[in-house]
Amino acid sequence: MRSDKLGETLLPKRLALPIFASDALSSVAYAPDEIMLMLGLAGGAFAMTHSWQVTIAVILVMVVVVASYRQNVHAYPSGGGDYEVATVNLGPKAGLTVASALLVDYVLTVAVSVSSGVQNAGTVFGFVRGNEVIVGVAIIVFLTAMNLRGVRESGKAFAVPVYLFMLAIIGMGIVGFVQKFTGNLTPAESAGLTLVPEGGQELTGLAAAFLLLRAFSSGCAALTGVEAISNGVPAFRKPKSDNAAATLLLMGALSITMLASIITLSQWTGIKIAEDPARQLLRDGQPVGDGYVQHTAIGQLSEAVFANFHIGVVFVTIVTGLILFLAANTAFNGFPVLGSILARDGYLPRQLHTRGDRLAFSNGILILAAAAVLLVVVFRANVNALLQLYIVGVFVSFTTSQTGMVRHWTRHLRLERNAKERARMQRSRAINAVGAAMSGLVLIVVLITKFAQGARFAILAMAVLFVLMLAIKKHYSRVRDELAIDWEVDRPTLPSHVHAIVCISKVHKPTMRALAYARASRPSYLEAVTVDVDPEETQALLDEWDKRDIPVPLKVLASPYRQITKPVLDYVRSIRSGNPRDLVTVYLPEYVLGRWWEQILHNQSALRLKARLLFTPGVMVVSVPWQLQSSEGAERDWIDEPPIPGSVRGGAL
Repeated sequence: MRSDKLGETLLPKRLALPIFASDALSSVAYAPDEIMLMLGLAGGAFAMTHSWQVTIAVILVMVVVVASYRQNVHAYPSGGGDYEVATVNLGPKAGLTVASALLVDYVLTVAVSVSSGVQNAGTVFGFVRGNEVIVGVAIIVFLTAMNLRGVRESGKAFAVPVYLFMLAIIGMGIVGFVQKFTGNLTPAESAGLTLVPEGGQELTGLAAAFLLLRAFSSGCAALTGVEAISNGVPAFRKPKSDNAAATLLLMGALSITMLASIITLSQWTGIKIAEDPARQLLRDGQPVGDGYVQHTAIGQLSEAVFANFHIGVVFVTIVTGLILFLAANTAFNGFPVLGSILARDGYLPRQLHTRGDRLAFSNGILILAAAAVLLVVVFRANVNALLQLYIVGVFVSFTTSQTGMVRHWTRHLRLERNAKERARMQRSRAINAVGAAMSGLVLIVVLITKFAQGARFAILAMAVLFVLMLAIKKHYSRVRDELAIDWEVDRPTLPSHVHAIVCISKVHKPTMRALAYARASRPSYLEAVTVDVDPEETQALLDEWDKRDIPVPLKVLASPYRQITKPVLDYVRSIRSGNPRDLVTVYLPEYVLGRWWEQILHNQSALRLKARLLFTPGVMVVSVPWQLQSSEGAERDWIDEPPIPGSVRGGAL
């Protein structure tokens, strides 16, 4: 796609919702399980009593966070999101902290969403069980391929499953509520089981309070993905901020509705979720054993609500699996954009700022996919293990961003004199202040309850990224300073003399082209150089040189140890040592091969010599290519993706 077609990739709200909100919407597929699983450690009665309380607390946090981020998208519509807010208002180090947290969280979003989708798919497709890692990696590869096609194309492909998931969950909730009030709601499959506390003893006092906090922190997984819209404002159609704010509000309303309906129906149908179902769940006073398969809350709900309508059960299961896979798409849009902004600011490699041929940030997409695949493989696609690393990053960004927004409004209030605008800013500051306080409190709870379970690894990854990005910034700054021209000192001067050296091994077409090119440049001195590795071949070369009467002197460099590179380097340095203002130009005749396997048949001496000469001050290296027949048309393979510097398909000298 041409660069001037970028405007055609902008998203209407109907496509922006499934692209940027799929993560937050999909979290209702596993957040209820995590709440009930944590509370289930204290027994079934404890879970039934407190699950709705924990859910209300999670919903309250979601309302505050959504309201806060609606202020963000209006104040900072450039797409920097939390990173930009923190950098502008709290300083570069705060912005880098947020960026590190978000990058880690985006990777975890892909790993958690895909692993959870695979787990749900295993309830319908038996072949998935035992092959979760392979299936998870395959799904990530598929999502990567779709996103490399471009943001708009991936949105069109993924919109239908996201809307079907909304229809399935909200429809199931409506049917379930009608059945409850008409007395037709069927109990869940686990309703007849008894859930006993882990260890056999009920928790009280501080232990029970700590468990409630753990359940709350796990339920806050429902808030992941909220920040993605603030990072994706540039992808919306105009008016960008208004459309992003509307999408954010719709996403929050849908998430709250679905989460509340699932928890409510779970209580009405008697669903029980245990961390160790084989021993914690009892049937007729006896453990159900290892043969019992514990389905997810949505799986059990669909079987209860659609007890006499099996197609409904299959539909809910399939679209839930799909939405969990597609939730990763939020990260595939957020991570590359944030990576591009960081690369623009010099904190990540410049390549991440470049759009691919489909106007997507291809390099960022590939890096995200590789990191997510690594996590899925290392953690064996285990959702419970991955979730312990989750959430920390997103609440670090929530807290820092909202604190930055408070300072943003405070700064603007000092300058604003219009009473109406001041009232609006004060209202926005109050919303962001509540958001900062709430997010900070949740962050503390998450750190306390999840640090030992695995959150420390996420924090370590953030710290490593933070240090790495500082090092990259330092490198770019050092290079920029070295390359900057001091016009008082570094005025351009011509070299005293130019010594041209043509490195040869035999008399053939590449050699003659290199000699002709060197002569055409009219250097001060010109000579051909060969290394005496084999005396017989060297003598044959000298005889041929004299026989053809080539008008360039040929110098033979001794090489008692049969090296080629070192004698040439020593000779070049000896020329440079005489006068630092002299310039040495080394011409390397190379023949260009078209097939990869042909490289194995040649010694690549020109490549090795070139690599060493590039580190020699005052030396210019000129490659003089001679294209062999096999290279005809091969340039098309390299036109978009050039080879790594130094890896030219060149043959020997």
